[in-house]
Order: sequence, then C-alpha cells, then structure tokens
Amino acid sequence: MSPMASSVMDGRPIRLGVLYSRLRPEEKWIFQAAERRADVELVPLDSRKLVLSPGCGPEVEVVLDREVSQSRASATLRLLAGAGIPTVNAPEVVRVCDDKLRTSQALRAAGVPTPEVRLAFTPQSALQAIEELGYPVVLKPVDGSWGRLMARVSDRATAEAVLEHKAHLRADSHRALYVQAYVDKPERDIRAYVFDDEPIAAAYRTAGDWRTNAARGAVPHPCELTPELSAICQRAAEAVGGGALAVDLMETPDGFTVHEVNSAMEFKGSARVLDVDLPSMLIDYCRRRATQTPMTPWEREVPIDA
Repeated sequence: MSPMASSVMDGRPIRLGVLYSRLRPEEKWIFQAAERRADVELVPLDSRKLVLSPGCGPEVEVVLDREVSQSRASATLRLLAGAGIPTVNAPEVVRVCDDKLRTSQALRAAGVPTPEVRLAFTPQSALQAIEELGYPVVLKPVDGSWGRLMARVSDRATAEAVLEHKAHLRADSHRALYVQAYVDKPERDIRAYVFDDEPIAAAYRTAGDWRTNAARGAVPHPCELTPELSAICQRAAEAVGGGALAVDLMETPDGFTVHEVNSAMEFKGSARVLDVDLPSMLIDYCRRRATQTPMTPWEREVPIDA
C-alpha cells in the first residue's frame, strides 16, 4: 500500500495541497472548510512562490488545483504527476478542459451533443468557415474563460471587422480562430457540478446578455437535475476524463447541448442557491483521489482523435 493510501486508511489527516495565486471567494471557502476538518491538514501552495524540479514535489498527499493561470497550472500539475502526487484534476483532464478545441473533439468523439465548430487560421478561411456554419456565429479564443474576447457575429460586415481586428492582435491565442455555431437559447444556461462522473447539483445562470457567465453578472437560480440532464452531464464528464468538474450546457428545442467543461470549477454564484456544500465535496473528492495509485510520469493522454 502506498504512503498516500495508508495515511487515509489509518485515519490520520491527509496533507492537502491547494495550488493558487489569487484568493477568490471559492479559495477562501475551501481553505475555511479544510481548516474546520480534523481529517485534513491544509498546505497552501502559492504558485508565485513555488520552486519545483522534475521528480520532486511538496510534502503533500494530494493537490487541488485552484490556479487561475492556465500555463502555471499545466506546468505544475505535470511536474506533480511526474513526482507521483495525485492532483485534482489530473493533468490530462485539465489539458482537455482548458482547450476549447480539445473539449469539442472529446465531446464529439463520445457522442455528446455539442455545438458545431470550425477552426481556421487566416481571416479568409475564417470567413469561409463562418459562412459554412451560417450567421450568427460566435468567435472565441481556443483558451480562455469568463466570457472574455468572445464575439457574436451576425453578418458579413461584422465578421470582416472582427477578423481584421484579430489579425492585428499579437497573442498566439488569436492565431487560431475558433468558430462556433450560435445556439438560440433562452437568456440562461446551466452549470452542473459532477464528481466521479456523478452529477450532484445544477444551477441556471440567467442574464440579459447572450453571455451567461457568472463573472459577467449572470444571476443564479436552482435547476432540477432531471434524468435527461444528469445523463448528458455524466457523459460529458466521462468524455474529458472524469474528476471534479463543472459542465456548462444550453437548452435547445432538440434537448441539451454541452458547450464547455471546466476542470477548476467556479461556484461563487451557484453557492448562493444550491443546498450542497461544494467546498467540502471538493475536499472529500481529494481524499478519495489520494487513495488511488500514483500516476506514471507525464500521464496518459485522453483519446480525443477517435
């Protein structure tokens, strides 16, 4: 039995590392929940102060990723995996969820309903992709969150203007043009929380804007976890590799469609309307993760090209 498993099995507290750089409400709630528990010893891991090397890691038995920087999180989680330290979520899951194209591939390969997408690399090919899908469409960066740098494009003149603007931006994230079919949904979407592929709660996010991100002021309301909603959330979580995840869905006349899966769930808005303790559930999941067999260096890849 590994030291990680024996620490949990013999009843001693596990050393729970929490990787972060910014203390948002979620991180504060997680810290508070951990500090109230006798079965957890909290070890804050501020990425701004970490110094890591391959094959070595902090003296913890599991690490919860709450880092807002995708590049920092990706590098740190891979090094931790190489040192045999379980992480929530696993590096290959984070890699898929942080990349909208990989997420789209994984969902489609698993047969999960998801909006049609196109990828292009020049304004000319992007315009062709947009007109293949038909107006309106949504232009997104391949990596990004909180509804930033997204544009709803309703006609050719707008498309040409947006694409010209993107052509002059220097960031690499604007070189790949991710074009998604616009879903004519109610003024809301759904965020569901899934642990070990089991949906446990969901909330509507309602906004007057077409972007229904909580970070943009969307108002949360409770959402019933119907059998249909639970089933598609479970399939979406399995498609990206499983873990502690937030699945974002939209309602269409043909049923639900999944447009995003989040590996480092944000729940500041939902927490106000849900009757589940998400910080404690995350800690419980980390304890379960600590009992699993340590991963081999550099991880397996999620098969997304099937």
